[in-house]
Amino acid sequence: MQRAQCVRFAGELRVPWASAFYLFCGRCFGISNMAHQINEEIRDREVRLIGAQGEQLGIMSADEALKIAEEQGFDLVKISPSAVPPVCKLLDYGKFRFEQAKKEKEARKNQHVVEIKEIRMSPSIDVGDFNVKLKNALKFIADGNRVKVAVRFRGREMAHTEIGENLLKRFAEECADVAVVDKQPKLEGRHMAMFIAPKPSNQKK
Repeated sequence: MQRAQCVRFAGELRVPWASAFYLFCGRCFGISNMAHQINEEIRDREVRLIGAQGEQLGIMSADEALKIAEEQGFDLVKISPSAVPPVCKLLDYGKFRFEQAKKEKEARKNQHVVEIKEIRMSPSIDVGDFNVKLKNALKFIADGNRVKVAVRFRGREMAHTEIGENLLKRFAEECADVAVVDKQPKLEGRHMAMFIAPKPSNQKK
């Protein structure tokens, strides 16, 4: 009997309504192709079958294992294809994939993506502006991001790039409690830039 028929006659096979729903969703939306071989896709001559509660049901043909899965209202899922013989388990695969997707979504939601923020200064920056730039950088660091701090030289300022280098070093010192220099100051054209990053113990989780 095909799997789609099992869903249609779920009542006849005494499959719980929720399981029938998940089985239907799994087949209609191609869930079986997302990670594992399931049901009729399993064509091995023999498989080792594990029950829904983790019990060992022995070695048998794939057809026999699928028949047991249908009788109990589960999917037959190959969980260890490299084993000899391959290991299959009885699962409500649609429900399993649904729960896995929820976990993955939650993990992505809680995952912090590190960004590179940029702070720009001039060699002649005054104390007030310097402190504002420093405050912004500390906020970026507190959020777990890397910060590119750049000094732009104009005209004759190129003759005194050491002023910009000293400015960047001073900036790094002011952030030393929460950040480390990830990349030392380097002159590229009319810009000199360094990168600072959160100390490992201060990185946002």
